[in-house]
Amino acid sequence: MPSKKPAAKSTASAQEEMIPGAPGAEPPTVAEPTEPRAPLPPKPDQRAPAVVSATGVVADGPEQPRAQEGAYLTTAHGVRLRETDHSLTAGVRGPTLIRDHHLREKMMHFDHERIPERVVHARGAAAHGTFESYGSAAKLCRAGFLAKGVQTPVFVRFSNVLGSRGSADTVRDTRGFATKFYTEEGNFDLVGNNIPVFFIQDGIKFPDVVHAAKPHPDREIPQAQTAHDTFWDFVSLHTEATHHTLWTMSDRGIPRSWRTMEGFGVHTFRLVDTKGNTTLVKFHWKPAAGVHSQVWEEAQITAGVDPDFHRRDLADAIEAGAFPQWELGIQAFPDTSRSAARHVPRPRPARVGVRGRRCAPRFASGPPYAGSAVRRPVVRNGSAAVR
Repeated sequence: MPSKKPAAKSTASAQEEMIPGAPGAEPPTVAEPTEPRAPLPPKPDQRAPAVVSATGVVADGPEQPRAQEGAYLTTAHGVRLRETDHSLTAGVRGPTLIRDHHLREKMMHFDHERIPERVVHARGAAAHGTFESYGSAAKLCRAGFLAKGVQTPVFVRFSNVLGSRGSADTVRDTRGFATKFYTEEGNFDLVGNNIPVFFIQDGIKFPDVVHAAKPHPDREIPQAQTAHDTFWDFVSLHTEATHHTLWTMSDRGIPRSWRTMEGFGVHTFRLVDTKGNTTLVKFHWKPAAGVHSQVWEEAQITAGVDPDFHRRDLADAIEAGAFPQWELGIQAFPDTSRSAARHVPRPRPARVGVRGRRCAPRFASGPPYAGSAVRRPVVRNGSAAVR
């Protein structure tokens, strides 16, 4: 007597198992969850490989021996974690405490995730230049390189955040804009992006947002792209990331050239004047060539025709004598107990003339723009350098 064949699965069910990123095991709830619960079963594209012997024979055992599972987050020593989104600080506005062992352990793990390139900002290029200060910032700061007429050697690097060293230049991504000032008083690093806001407020979340935006660990795709499942999971669960996400998905996420890109210091600095008074500031770079971007279709075509478009554009411009130039500005806030974000009044825009020219808007609470940078460049051995 012939044995009965198992009933065939429905077409919809079979397709759901085959499609990566298909909806989870149950629909999400509308209400915000308030009670801990075990994680949902993994999606088909999150399951671990089959357990096989050295000769390829499928072994018996649990279906998910190495899948993403576990009821709780723990430290490396197995201690359960109830909080992993905020680091310990000395008071509401104080510095991060070194005794936060979970922060140090989390950062240690992140810093040791090494392949032969940078974890982030692997794709980029740089040029040497000169920063010349033509406005005195003595009212707010006693740093010598901001004094009038002082020229300071600089090294400026532009980069993509997520892609590997071999990825294309014109992908949709946040761009890095980092400047190292070689001052008489020591080196000053101004780390910045081309977007004035950031995904997170507490540095303890930095490994999380990078992991979410990087390619999926099992397939290593998508490369140099932000709009995928793990990224959307993060920004939907952390509403502080919404502002940066909107900037990234705008035309600022696909700049026309590094030479037409704004720069914004990521950190807020505390400047100290000669009398010991302090002021909170943000640094802004404004390109002399204006801000220009590509449209999505242009960016896709450019990535296919010339993946090195931005680095080639920078080197060719320097070689042709079209030297890139930026204005450095300071946005200032009073360093008082009322300078928390919810208390800072909306800044009033103003216009300031510099050397007979009109410069980009500044905020009325800050000083005039302090200088311009990256001039007199040359190309040496095919790489962008400045003398």
